[in-house]
Parts: sequence; structure tokens; C-alpha cells
Amino acid sequence: MIPGTHHGSFFLILRRMRAPLILLILIFAISVLGLTIVPGYDENGNPARMSFFHAFYFISYTATTIGFGEVPNAFSEAQRMWATLCIYMSVVGWAYSIGTLFALFQDKNFQHALKVEQFARAVRRLREPFFLICGYGETGRLLTRALDRMGLRVVAVEVDEVKAGELELHTYYADIPTLVADARYPEVLRLAGLTHPNCRGVMTLTNDDTVNLSVAIAARLLAPTLPALCRSESPESTANMASFGTRHIISPFEKFGEYLALALHAPSAFHLLEWLTGVPGSLVEPHRDPPHGRWLLCGYGNFGRILTRSLRQEGVEVIVIDQGPAPADYEGEWLCGDATGAQALRTAGVETASGIIACVGSDVNNLSIAVTARELKPDLFVILRQNHFANAPLFDAFPSDLRVVSSRIVAHECLAILTTPLLVPFLAQIKQRDEAWSRRLVKRLTDRFGWKVPNIWSVRINAENAPALFRLLMPAGPIVNLGSLLQDPADRARPLECEVLYIMRDDDGTVLLPDSDQEVRVGDQLLLVGTREAQSALALTLENPNTLDYVLTGHDVPGGWVWERLARRRA
Repeated sequence: MIPGTHHGSFFLILRRMRAPLILLILIFAISVLGLTIVPGYDENGNPARMSFFHAFYFISYTATTIGFGEVPNAFSEAQRMWATLCIYMSVVGWAYSIGTLFALFQDKNFQHALKVEQFARAVRRLREPFFLICGYGETGRLLTRALDRMGLRVVAVEVDEVKAGELELHTYYADIPTLVADARYPEVLRLAGLTHPNCRGVMTLTNDDTVNLSVAIAARLLAPTLPALCRSESPESTANMASFGTRHIISPFEKFGEYLALALHAPSAFHLLEWLTGVPGSLVEPHRDPPHGRWLLCGYGNFGRILTRSLRQEGVEVIVIDQGPAPADYEGEWLCGDATGAQALRTAGVETASGIIACVGSDVNNLSIAVTARELKPDLFVILRQNHFANAPLFDAFPSDLRVVSSRIVAHECLAILTTPLLVPFLAQIKQRDEAWSRRLVKRLTDRFGWKVPNIWSVRINAENAPALFRLLMPAGPIVNLGSLLQDPADRARPLECEVLYIMRDDDGTVLLPDSDQEVRVGDQLLLVGTREAQSALALTLENPNTLDYVLTGHDVPGGWVWERLARRRA
């Protein structure tokens, strides 16, 4: 159902209550007219007729059951007979009207219209930046929880009423406006805030590539400057999205293929990528590095095709086990059989293989393949594909080396792109480094911050994000280096629990892993890693001139006009 405008419920009430209202008006009109026609008597007993005003007044408080009284004079027998008839007519009219009103309140279309109006009002009243998420499935749930923990607002659109209702069951710090509607319609996206001035990005995360494609097109046309992140499951949809300029297309299979190739080529760089792109606060468990040699791949769909290509690019031999025949364009060893059975695995040579990938469309079959393979070779490197998030307890119970969860891959990629744009170019440079360099960096960072995913954030040195430092450096201020800036504003002798990983200059120059004596300039964009407390402390330093002065010079200037006057008098 496509929701209408925010006036929909009002006109729906008028349309449904049209007949009851007309009936009540007719009853009132006939009753008033009858009282003016039926003869009566005045206070002296002379024949008289009731005026329209007195007739309307009498019917108003009588037909609405407020009370009863004969005004302006005692009624005649004829008037009393007519008043009795009017009372029964009004009872019938009110019963019909109230019954229609109750039926209207229970009507699903009316309830939906009320929810749409409430949703539209909530979106219009948003005064802080927010992100629009289309599809509250497994990926949407992970992303919403992560953004909420980071203090960012979210607006959700979900076509499934059951999934949308789950938002009320989960505990979030902020209220999340939710609309039950199909996101492929532009009017739905408008109501959800696609063109709202505070919307900072739209993410389409449904399992239907057609819907994701429709949202991508709408975002490109209605909000061309807005970052749009689109999930794509097939190469055809990815090519279609790219054809009209979609900037961020996230294919979980392609992304994991890149991760696997990186893990084979530079394992430490892969560990660093996992640590930096995880959900803040979650624990990253260090795992074995994937070995080279001969691998078994069970299930040759879109995912299997991508992984086969990634493995062969790293010089790994791949044997595919699938129940169907080999495609015409496939080159390599192919075994037609059921990988859940030990016979097929033995035939493929699982005892001499280095690793196995279970990537069929059934979670039960993937677990069966992994358990059987581990029984045949206990030290086998196992990669498991998890299709449904609800089966996480089963996959947690099995000690796999790597687990492929599409929802997590997409959520982590969205967080990296939207919340810390500098993380993407930083990771691109990390992938180009050798294994020894990456190993040293991982050890240094994890020794300082542990394996729990830290806070990753970006800061730009300008008048909006760092007003105190911006005013100090403009127009020709002193030289400020990172070592001096990253000190605790409560005790400048103690450094903040954070570190600058990457600097992007205004002239497009970059500095990877800058030293403590690196100069900070106006317009610099800093990528930092550290604790939440360090992030808050650094924000205070960049915004408050007195705090900045203390951090840089040790001079503790009292804040506020009164305290400054007292400090000058004391000096």
C-alpha cells in the first residue's frame, strides 16, 4: 500500500462518516421543523408556536441526551408526542453514528493512515542528523543498533509488519520512527525523509535487488548529493546500479572474496581490517591465518563462483563439489556429488586438503559439511557461510575459522563509509602494505587498545568542528603538533587513549600513521582510533579555547566572565 499525504486520515473520517452525519443533520432538521409547526400554548394559555431558536435549543440538549425540559412554556399534548418521536429518532441516529465510528477505528486502512501521519510528523520534527534505512532485516538490525550506540538517529522503512514491530521490542537509546511500507515507491521515501535537510544518507538493505535498485534510482534523482549505499546480490544488479552513478554498491559476496584474498596475501592486514570495521564494543577473536595449498569448495552459486576466482588469483588450487553439472565456462576440477556425505569429501581428497568452504544455501547443510570434514581431518581450515542470523547459536557452537554472514559484512561496510569516510582510503593504503608492516601495526594497536573494537572517528579542523583550534591557527597562528594536541584536558601530563591513523590535507596530500611531532593545519581531516572517553575529551579540547590553552601551554585559565575578572584581579 502506498501511503497518501498526511491529511489522509482526516478525509478518510469524513468519507466514512458521511452517511451518519447526513442522517443526524436530517434528524435534527426534521425535529426542529416539526417543533415549529406543531401548535402549543403560551404562559397565558393562548395558542402559540415555538420559534426556531427555542426549537433548536430544545433539540440540541434533548437529542444529545444531555437533559430534558419543556421550554419556553409547558408543551401541549401534540408537542410532547412530537418530542417523544424526536427522542427515538435521535437515539437511532446516534447509535448508527457511534457504531460507524467504532468500526472506523478498527479499520486497518484507518489505523495505517494514522500511523503514517504519526510517522510523517516524527520525521518532520527531527532536528538532528539521521540516516534512512530501507529494510529492517538482519543487516538493518545490526546497523540500527550500531548507529544508535554511536548516538546517531535512524529512520526505518520495512514492508514486513512483523519485522517492523520488532523495533519496539529492542531497546534503543532514541526513538526510531518506523513506517510499514514498500520502499520502492518515491512517495514513501519522501515521507521517510529522503529530501529532509537533516538526512545524512540512505541505505537500502533488502534481500530484493529490484527494491534496492528502485531506491538507488530514487535517491539519485530526488537527492543527488546524498550518499546512497545499496546492497546487491547479483552481478547484473551491481552493473545496473553502477550504470546510473550509484556511488556505493555493496555486494557481500564480492566483499568477502576480497577479504579472503587479503587474508591469504596479508593475514595481518586482514586482522586489522576486521578490528577497525567491527561494531564498536564487540570483541574480535584472533583466528588462524588461512593456508595455501588445495581447497574444497562446496556449492557453486554466485558466492562459490566469486570465491573460486579469489582463491585462484592467490595461486590456490580449488576443487568444487556440487550436486549439479559443471557450467560450460568452468575450468578446473569438478566433483558432482553431495558434500554433506563423507564419501564425496573423501573422493575430493579432504584428508590432504588445506581448507574447505561450505557455501550452499542451507545453514543445516553447511554445518553438516563442516562437521563431517572436521571429523575426517581435525586440523582442516573451515570457512562457513551463515545464511540466517537466527541460526547464530548453532554456528557459535561450531569452532569454524571464518564465518561468512552477509548481514555483518554489509553493516560493517556501511558503518565504515557513512560514519568515518576517511576509513575507506586508509584501508585501501593498508592493503598495499606488506605483511611485516601490517603485523607490526596490528601488534602495536592491539597491545594498546586490546582486541575489543575501538571507537573510530574523523575530525576536520575547521570553524564548525574545531572552532577553538581553528581560531588559534588562523590566520598565522603558532605551530601545533599532534603530540601536544592529544593530551588529557584534565591532566596534560597524561596522553589521551587515542591515536591518529591518517591525515588528509586540503591539497589532497595524505599522511599515513603520522608521528607525534606532525604539524596540524587548518583544513586537515584526522582519522582517529581510541576510547569513547578520549573522543569526548578531544572534542572538548577542540571546541573550548581555555581547555585548548591548558593542553598546549599548561596555563589553566578560569572559564566564564566572573572567574576571568577574579583571576586578573588576583594576578
